[in-house]
Amino acid sequence: MPESQPLVADLIVESLEREGVTHVFGIPGEENIHLVDALSRSSIRFILVRHEQGASFMAETYGRLTGQAGVCLATLGPGAINLLLGVADATTNSTPLIALSAQVGMNRSFKESHQGVDLVSMFAPVTKWSALIATREAPPEMIRKAFKLAQTERPGAVYLAVPEDIESAVAPEDARPLHVNVPRPDEPAPSQVARAAGILKAASNPIVLAGHGAARAGAGPALIRFAESLGVSVATTFHGKGVFPDDHPQALGAIGFMRHDYVNFGFDQADAIVTVGYELQEFDPVRINPRGDKEIIHIHRFPAEVDRHYNVAVGLQADIGHSLDALATALDCHFENQTTKLQIRGLLAKELAQGTSDNRFPMAPARVVADTRAALRRDDIVLVDTGALKMWMARLYRTYAPNTCLISNGLSTMAWTLPGAIGAKIARPDARVLVATGDGGFLMNSQEIETALRERIPMVILVWVDDAYGLISWKMDLELGHHVDTTFGNPDFVAYAESFGATGYQITSPDQLLPALQTALADDTVSVIACPVDYSANLELIRSLGELDESFS
Repeated sequence: MPESQPLVADLIVESLEREGVTHVFGIPGEENIHLVDALSRSSIRFILVRHEQGASFMAETYGRLTGQAGVCLATLGPGAINLLLGVADATTNSTPLIALSAQVGMNRSFKESHQGVDLVSMFAPVTKWSALIATREAPPEMIRKAFKLAQTERPGAVYLAVPEDIESAVAPEDARPLHVNVPRPDEPAPSQVARAAGILKAASNPIVLAGHGAARAGAGPALIRFAESLGVSVATTFHGKGVFPDDHPQALGAIGFMRHDYVNFGFDQADAIVTVGYELQEFDPVRINPRGDKEIIHIHRFPAEVDRHYNVAVGLQADIGHSLDALATALDCHFENQTTKLQIRGLLAKELAQGTSDNRFPMAPARVVADTRAALRRDDIVLVDTGALKMWMARLYRTYAPNTCLISNGLSTMAWTLPGAIGAKIARPDARVLVATGDGGFLMNSQEIETALRERIPMVILVWVDDAYGLISWKMDLELGHHVDTTFGNPDFVAYAESFGATGYQITSPDQLLPALQTALADDTVSVIACPVDYSANLELIRSLGELDESFS
């Protein structure tokens, strides 16, 4: 093919450039070599990964931190299928992502064929749109539509399949990338603001729950103004951590623990709940409105999902920050629910203080959280993997800015954090990045250590070691009185890290963790810290919360 004739692959890459794409994460295959070659001649950097699942998590985390869809790329068949988990994670976590993969050519798509599976149907249930680029003329429109859908509230993933004979065909002479238009946020309806104000004026003890949507909307400053103006307390979901700073005097902390936690008592005593950017997949509303009798004001860019425990009295579907400011302006009341707020904050502070001084070894989970917090700056990023450690980090890790404590709580996927850290560091190169992962999750995607080293992306990987799937053991102990089939063996983590060329640390006493974290964070490389953890504290926590549940007033 003469070099002067652009291919459809070139047209796709030009369309990605028009959308502002700077990185594509993936693995090339025989059927997408023209697309990968076109990327190599573009302004976009292709990040070669070691597993397509890792590519999808990198793209997801990049999208979560930037608001612009991260892009991942794979070949057809098994390569595309390996993208599926991160794509589903992005959609359930309300994160913009574009997944591209090769597909068998149109000349064999209608029959049984080598590596031919119906990828469009496979991706459809976990995306906002799943489609095949079936003609040479389609890429500009389809890519523009893909980004528009992925990035518009509620954001999520989009999948596009590129047949190999379309990718390698000559592009139409008049085909050009489309202009990018950005929808503007709308203003809240005055009538709805008035109705919401009426509910709050009649309430005696309202509370605010801030979720992931508030972080995406950049509504933190408006949320602080709203809380201070009305004197209301604010809790966050795991996804919303940091959108309301934990050191603010009206902060109650994060809600989402599997048992009745301190912050739940604030909702028990509330008669009205103002949800700000909250989405049901973050946290089941039955846990805060078990009888379905609380007045709920839903503030978001889109209507609420239907749930009998989330019976919305008034919905403000508009720009979240503008809605909060309008509602605060419409109110002249100030609520004084100091007793409950101070009790909740006091209980949390007491647990944090006890954890900081806990010198047991293997280490207490609260001590690991305390040392992690002490080692990181306010704007550094920690990615928290799924497992027992997520419960401890979500509850106790003090977070001061949105998207600085990243948790997957839509799909609650294991092993997203190590590859996700690569996407995080690319999105926010000035932030130091730390991965908090269990030993189970770590070995699921640890091959991406090589990717990070090759791309010179420094990070610290703190492995909470208990030689088990700790969260499942915890749940079994609670519900069955024992646990089975959750334990395993581990490699020498220091030797494993060093085999990649990374730096390894083995913690053998509680006073070693904080200095190791500080040293590793200051180092310009990938570091792996293996820290043994004593999860007997799990059941101790459940017992103390159960006693508290009976006595709290």
